[in-house]
Amino acid sequence: MGLQTVYADLHIHIGRTEEGKAVKISAANNLTFYNIAKEASQRKGIDMIGIIDCQSPSVQRDILQYLDKGEMEELPDGGIRFQQTTVILGSEIEVRDPGMGPAHLLAYMPTVESMRRFTEWLAKHMKNVGLSSQRIYVPGRELQREVKDRGGLFVPAHIFTPHKSIYGSSSTQMEHLLDLDQVDAVELGLSADSEMAGYISELDRYTYLTNSDAHSLAKIGREYNKLQLAEPSFEELRLALARREGRAVTANYGLNPRLGKYHRTYCSGCGETADDKETAAERCLQCGSKKIVRGVMDRIYDIADRPEGESYVPDYRPPYYYQVPLEYIPGLGPKRLDALLAEFGTEMNLLHRVSYEQLERAAGQDIADYIVQARENKLVLEVGGGGRYGKVAAKSPAGLHE
Repeated sequence: MGLQTVYADLHIHIGRTEEGKAVKISAANNLTFYNIAKEASQRKGIDMIGIIDCQSPSVQRDILQYLDKGEMEELPDGGIRFQQTTVILGSEIEVRDPGMGPAHLLAYMPTVESMRRFTEWLAKHMKNVGLSSQRIYVPGRELQREVKDRGGLFVPAHIFTPHKSIYGSSSTQMEHLLDLDQVDAVELGLSADSEMAGYISELDRYTYLTNSDAHSLAKIGREYNKLQLAEPSFEELRLALARREGRAVTANYGLNPRLGKYHRTYCSGCGETADDKETAAERCLQCGSKKIVRGVMDRIYDIADRPEGESYVPDYRPPYYYQVPLEYIPGLGPKRLDALLAEFGTEMNLLHRVSYEQLERAAGQDIADYIVQARENKLVLEVGGGGRYGKVAAKSPAGLHE
């Protein structure tokens, strides 16, 4: 069987069910299971998506309804097919072992039935299994065993973010919380890339994932992965994460870490973000305040077991491309984007396949320059920090494309 390119975003939240029940409180109301699948297939052009919060019984009722109506189909090798997209069923769970801070972990299951049985177990150990990212009152390793014993995939989420992650808030080493042999991959998060993660040696063996952690339809695909699979299915994903039988993650597409909202240390007292050559300590260097949100880059330097400048990137590690989402492009508003999608089909086409000449003809020189410069990692960026995203510098790029 030949292998094909599959674009995948494996961390998308559900805001509400079809009945209007809240699932992820902070997510958009129109972020339903069906709307996510439709957006990914028809507008984004993403071949595989991981929809998180599928442990919710009300979400499962929605899924079964679409399966019963024949609008979606369960695949023999796991996953649910909707039009051009395969849905992988996932759940984000918070653990907090004694003496450690909170961490979010992702569990993926191959079928609706396996997720339903997982829900039955979760419900015995958490207060509200119907809501997203709830804390479970068992040790991290016990949660791991349950996921793996049920044929699931286990992936620590956004591992460096300051709030509720393995390295950002739980501990200085993953092995303090988890069995390293039972981790299938790690998700880097919006404020880190492969080179940054390469300062921590216990991560060397793992496949890296770059996912959107989307809380709205527009954010789907702001980070994504390129996979090499025989077909988009759960079992093929398992092989890819394990780098077996030619299956693999062949590229990571993520925000430049400077665009991430927790990239650099930030002072909420005066609103200043430390520049790239400045690492804040206990107090803000500008105003002296202790109201500091430690940035991902600074946190990595703190816990790294390799010296600065000696990040290790294994031979099997795929390239990491700094992908600027279309919504970040200055001047590319919703109406103009809709017109481009009507002409060229999907966002994946615009980001990867449409030529400069086609873009210039359809959207003008400035937009074409921005999109092509984003592909080539040539955009000027303003750094993010303290919960505030970075942004593309709003300078006219006219004439920069050669």
